[in-house]
Amino acid sequence: MKPRPGRISTLLMALVATLAIGAGAGAVAYSTFSSPSTKTVVRQVAVGNSEPAANTSALNIGEIYRRSYKGVVEITVTSSSTSAFGGQEAQQAQGSGFVYDSKGDIVTNEHVVDGAKSVSVQFWNGDTYKATVVGSDPSTDLAVIKVDAPQSSLSPLPVGDSTKVLVGDGVVAIGSPFGLEETVTSGIVSALHRQMEAPNNFTINDSIQTDAAINHGNSGGPLLNSDGQVIGVNAQIRSDGGGSDGVGFAIPSNTITSIATGLIANGKVEHAYLGVSVQTVPATLASDLKLVAGVELYKVTSGTPAAKAGLHAATGSKTVDGDSYPTGGDVLTSFDGQKVTTAEELQRAVDAKKPGDTVSITYWRAGKSHTTDVKLATRPATPPARSLPVKP
Repeated sequence: MKPRPGRISTLLMALVATLAIGAGAGAVAYSTFSSPSTKTVVRQVAVGNSEPAANTSALNIGEIYRRSYKGVVEITVTSSSTSAFGGQEAQQAQGSGFVYDSKGDIVTNEHVVDGAKSVSVQFWNGDTYKATVVGSDPSTDLAVIKVDAPQSSLSPLPVGDSTKVLVGDGVVAIGSPFGLEETVTSGIVSALHRQMEAPNNFTINDSIQTDAAINHGNSGGPLLNSDGQVIGVNAQIRSDGGGSDGVGFAIPSNTITSIATGLIANGKVEHAYLGVSVQTVPATLASDLKLVAGVELYKVTSGTPAAKAGLHAATGSKTVDGDSYPTGGDVLTSFDGQKVTTAEELQRAVDAKKPGDTVSITYWRAGKSHTTDVKLATRPATPPARSLPVKP
């Protein structure tokens, strides 16, 4: 099969440290695998319990490939764009995906099928079928498409538990980089709990970093563990030149299961929304900032649940050790009875809820503790004007 170019985009990004947002962050080039407009920010987050795994029953790379390659597909998307003369012209892009179930549901990235006029899927045996988009979720960069294919072509891949993944675990990526279908590469889990920026600028939590070579066209393909289970969907790379530099990122499988289930059932998913931008107040700096340790509200967006609950945003800033921190805002210490000490913990807590849920929030203001109930809303299509990276 003649290779087809994938959607390629190399973009300028910022690698932002969680506790010093925007301070001393260097500009580097990143790229996604398929989307010409997806913007990505990968943030480093502290990782706990990350000892290398010791798996004595691991399959070798060849065995993983032989068990899995029939469940990996190549996806071709036709869309339209405006030509230099103002007319509409068709363009093709390519990505990857994997068979999710025996009904013909296939998981891929949202940015692979975004704007698609038509979608086709090529299976391991060369058979190609038209596909329809069941639903997509820009907040997690996941989508489900469906094909009407015979059972002989459908080989669903088992989905593993991404919470059991450890740094150092061996992994295998299968996909169609640059249109080269059924390409397999291998590596290890380089880090856990990374944060990626989704196509709609919200944050994807708990992403898996890997050094397995992934390139343009790998988007939507599976990242497999040594048992041949899908533990992630390959989504983004960090690269100065647009090619694989051994720093790739995958959306974790537990997120895949949750989102795919919702998309298959309803064609869409909704995310809970608090309406704040936040910054971690580390315990080591709390006294210098005249705040308590926790999660400070840097911005409260008008009309959101946080605003309706009367929560206050920062009123100033202070520089400590060369880094600027907001001051004067409410500092959240508990969300629905769960202690929160970092911005990432707050985001995970919000993500675990549904729109319409009422939660109890404990916060500190002017040296006093307060508790209020907040009814969460539905996350908007895009976040308000950006100020800080974490927007639960």
